[in-house]
Amino acid sequence: MTAQQPLAYDAFVELAVADSAVLGLVLKGSQAHDGMITPHSDHDLYVVVADDATTDLSRFAGHRSAELDLVIATLTEFRGTGMPGWERYALARARVVLDRLNGGIVRILADWARLDADEAFRDAGGWLDAYTNSLYRSVKNHRDGLALAARLDAADSMRFLLELLFALHRRPRPYNKYLEWELARYPLPGWDTDVLLSAVDRISAAGDVSLQRQLFTLVENAVREAGHGEVLDAWGDDLDLMRPQEAGDTA
Repeated sequence: MTAQQPLAYDAFVELAVADSAVLGLVLKGSQAHDGMITPHSDHDLYVVVADDATTDLSRFAGHRSAELDLVIATLTEFRGTGMPGWERYALARARVVLDRLNGGIVRILADWARLDADEAFRDAGGWLDAYTNSLYRSVKNHRDGLALAARLDAADSMRFLLELLFALHRRPRPYNKYLEWELARYPLPGWDTDVLLSAVDRISAAGDVSLQRQLFTLVENAVREAGHGEVLDAWGDDLDLMRPQEAGDTA
């Protein structure tokens, strides 16, 4: 392709389908999320090739343009060996364009979409501790009159909370861009999506301490039920500052 003839998505797919070394084509990003495509959306495409194959398509490795971004990976790499963790959500909701493995590509994506039970439990414990830490800092800074610090810590806590809630259900957390899309279609069991998103919005924007404490009550119940009580109990009496206060939230 020349500078006057940039590589187009449809043209590349035609080339890839004609190449027997290509085992799968996987489209991720906005193009794989119904209703999220904009005039600025490009095509993010994974090209999965056989481990020992030689293909002329390798000349397109790393291709990036306004219309098409390509990642060429071997089957072993695509299964996990060479994939960065931050790609997990993208692959979980990706769309299969070509699968020459009789459903094998689909099964690999399904594996990306569900965390291993031990991995999820371990990750949830770490995210819970991080969330609790930021929540504690926020309410303590609010108590001490440090308004900016309190808001910044509150915003940090929401990032950790979302990681925690998705890990509790063995799901990769969606990128912020797709959070509302994801929860509208695949709600978190036990959570009212509108209530959760409203709380995340208000806490991130204003650091509402009363709301942070109310939300923590729901989180505490959920994580103790999931077996993470030990993580919270390690905070000892500091938990009292994070829970709703009997006489207001001035602490």
